Amino acid sequence: METIPTRVTDTTNDLLTREYSEVEIHEALSVMGSTKSPGPDGFNACFFQRYWHIVGKDVTSPVQSILTGGGLPPQLNRNHVVLIPKVNKPSQITEFRSISLCNVLYKLVTKVISNKLKQLLLAIISETQSAFTPGRLITDNILIAYEVFHSMVSKKTRHGSMAIKVDMAKAYDRVEWLFLKR
Repeated sequence: METIPTRVTDTTNDLLTREYSEVEIHEALSVMGSTKSPGPDGFNACFFQRYWHIVGKDVTSPVQSILTGGGLPPQLNRNHVVLIPKVNKPSQITEFRSISLCNVLYKLVTKVISNKLKQLLLAIISETQSAFTPGRLITDNILIAYEVFHSMVSKKTRHGSMAIKVDMAKAYDRVEWLFLKR
C-alpha cells in the first residue's frame, strides 16, 4: 500500500530476527533490579548477577531456546499474584493494585526482547503516539484535547463536530474473581 509507509525495513527486520547473543542476555540481566521481589523459584536477579561466571551458560541456554521458539517451560510461567493496597484500609477490590512476581528467567526473556525493541521504537512508533516513548509526554494529549474542545466551542457552527468522553480503566484495576479463587 502506497499510503502506509514501511516502518520495518529489511535492515530493521534483520536486527529483529538475529539470534540473541550471550552478551545481550548478560546486559539485560545486569540492568535488572537486583533486589526486586523474587518469584516462585525464590531467586532474585542479584543471585544471577553475582554468580554469572558460574551460572551464565546455564541461564543463557534456556533463554536462547525460549527466544528462538523453543517454548516456555511451564515452571517458568508460574507467578505469585500479590494485591497491593492503593489506599489505607482498602475495602473494595478496586482499591488494590495487582502485581505478578515472576521468575528471574521469565523476566530476563522479556527484558532481552524489550532491549532489542527499544532500539527501534522511535522508528516504528508514530509521532502521534505520545505515551511510554522516550522524549514524549502523555500530558501533550491533554493540551491537544483542550485545543480541540476550545476550537469546537468557539466555532459559530458545529456541524460535523463531535466529542466522545471515554472512561479508561487501567488493566490492573480489573481483576477476575474466579481466577483469584482458583
